[in-house]
Amino acid sequence: MLSADNPFAAPSELDYELPPFDRIHQEHYRPAFEAGMAEHLDDVRRISSNPDEPTFENTVEALERSGQLLDRVAKVFFNLTSSCSTEPIRAIEAEMAPKLAAHSDAVLLDRRLFDRVHSLFERRGELGLDPEQVRLLERHHTDLVRAGAALDEAQQERLRQLNEELSTLRTQFSNRLLAETNAAAVHVEDRARLEGLPEDAVAAAAEAARARGLDGYLITLVNTSGQPVLASLKDRSLREQIHLAALGRGVSGGEYDTRETIARIVALRAERAELLGYANHAEYVAEDQTAGSVAAIEAMLGGLVSPAVRNAHEEAAELEKALIEDGHQAPLQPWDWAYYATKVKASKYDLDEDALRPYFELERVLRDGVFFAANRLYGLTFSERDDLPTYHPEARTFEVFDADGSALGLFIADWFARDSKRGGAWMSSFVDQSHLFGRKPVVVVTLNVPRPPEGQPALMTTDEVRTAFHEFGHALHGLLSDVTYPRVTMTNVPRDFVEYPSQVNEMWAWWPEVIASYAKHHETGEPLAQEIVDRLLAAQQYGEGFATTEYLGAALLDQAWHKQPAGSTPAAEDVELFEQSALEALGLSMRTVPPRYRSGYFAHAFAHGYDAGYYSYIWSEVLDADTVDWFSENGGLRRENGDEFRRKLLSRGGSVDPLEAFASVRGRRPDVAPLLRRRGLEGK
Repeated sequence: MLSADNPFAAPSELDYELPPFDRIHQEHYRPAFEAGMAEHLDDVRRISSNPDEPTFENTVEALERSGQLLDRVAKVFFNLTSSCSTEPIRAIEAEMAPKLAAHSDAVLLDRRLFDRVHSLFERRGELGLDPEQVRLLERHHTDLVRAGAALDEAQQERLRQLNEELSTLRTQFSNRLLAETNAAAVHVEDRARLEGLPEDAVAAAAEAARARGLDGYLITLVNTSGQPVLASLKDRSLREQIHLAALGRGVSGGEYDTRETIARIVALRAERAELLGYANHAEYVAEDQTAGSVAAIEAMLGGLVSPAVRNAHEEAAELEKALIEDGHQAPLQPWDWAYYATKVKASKYDLDEDALRPYFELERVLRDGVFFAANRLYGLTFSERDDLPTYHPEARTFEVFDADGSALGLFIADWFARDSKRGGAWMSSFVDQSHLFGRKPVVVVTLNVPRPPEGQPALMTTDEVRTAFHEFGHALHGLLSDVTYPRVTMTNVPRDFVEYPSQVNEMWAWWPEVIASYAKHHETGEPLAQEIVDRLLAAQQYGEGFATTEYLGAALLDQAWHKQPAGSTPAAEDVELFEQSALEALGLSMRTVPPRYRSGYFAHAFAHGYDAGYYSYIWSEVLDADTVDWFSENGGLRRENGDEFRRKLLSRGGSVDPLEAFASVRGRRPDVAPLLRRRGLEGK
């Protein structure tokens, strides 16, 4: 029994059941996890041992009601391991990961529970269920089958061992990567070496150094291969240093090396897939996605490789010419690409993207861009709630209201980079929408915008603006959810569908009415001139050869790792050789274009749940590009369009088949042609 003074012991009494962050301390997590797992097991045992005939209510709905304490603590804890990681938090995570894996197996491998769910699944057409209930029953049945509930006792025991070790290894990979990314930051003492970097970026680098007790400047790394500062820095040797620091993560041979962890993860996933009856882990993953098979994934991605690489080589030739004209000797190096791409792009389109940053002040982008578009499309309004506790001083909470004035949920924004936050950008939730529990959503969006010095504005790059709209698209998928059951609420959809609504929301960043609202100089209020906006939009297709090639390198590398059959996966010392061989075989070994993630720091594949699923971004982009055409054909930023997209897709979560939801909006199956046009690959 959990002590009543533990803040997780009962549902929060704050608005929207927002966790009481001001009362939660690290000593509360372990007992809450232990009590939560015990309570959940008791709930499940009552369901599986119920002597009454299985019904939807006493089995499936009862499962939906189970494990509430565990859900409360897990949602808070795992959000904070990503955004506010500390040594004590990491220690708790390392301790709890195998216990939680064992707990999950205790639930999902309960044969009596499976028998009850299976009997209902077999009779689902006779039970008088509504469509959401049928979908829920099917999802629970699939979850149990894919978890191994139908295996014999010896097979289940081995499966438990695999799952427990994998959970430990994923945590190990994530923690090592965070530590090495922090350690690999490049310290610069001479201000002159930062020539070309915008003044606010220089100030942010000085602030990063000061925060670590260093003099001078600190160039912190983002989680991708490419580093944003390389587009601006004139010092070629510093560009090389930063690039090599980024690519060296995970393979440095030091205490944070991830190669052994990678090799073990891949081997265990392959063994688990074989145990469950699949040729490899990639086949296991694909079966439960909208793609359906590895063959379908490879057919779509493989068809993009040749035109993407061809375009990238054409771009490289153009950049090498600029390099030579700048007084350097060929060949073009990978750390030169972003710098000369920026210069060539500026020349082609008379556009200096660094000079645009004063027009993209974060607060204005948020209120007059992201929120503005959500209001025009869905009628939403936002009111900041300074009275509610947050998990970090930089996190801000907004109450969200629907068009009729009714309360919809809470949105938490956490914008700035810090050492305790993992790289990248993401959306998550603290409370899931559910009519079963009468709960409204509490969602959080996390970015890694460099923090400016105190009193100075945060000025965003065009990529950071796009990312803000993208992640808010995920937030809308959560905030506008309108379903009964937690298992199918919000973003609980196939992995290769979850990016689709967020990618659609990117379109509004550059929509004329929206950009006119937020793109104003932070000092003068002068709007960004329309002719510059036009050039910015025209320039967006520039560099798609590089962008598509680096993405495909990572997506198909992920597939290559997870197509390995049990017993033949690479050893730790062969990780880099395997990566290089795989890229060469795929036609993606282009010296100047490394994959967006190399294996050593490929967190999507080895820690964050996108294993054999990184292809999802471009798979979802097929749906996105087609839907952007639909919005444009129907007048764009109109409430009628937003309401239809909300009613037929965003509000449905995982309660309907995702491709059926897409077809209900578009009127047909998805078409790849809009994506090919967008990326400049049509007819190549």
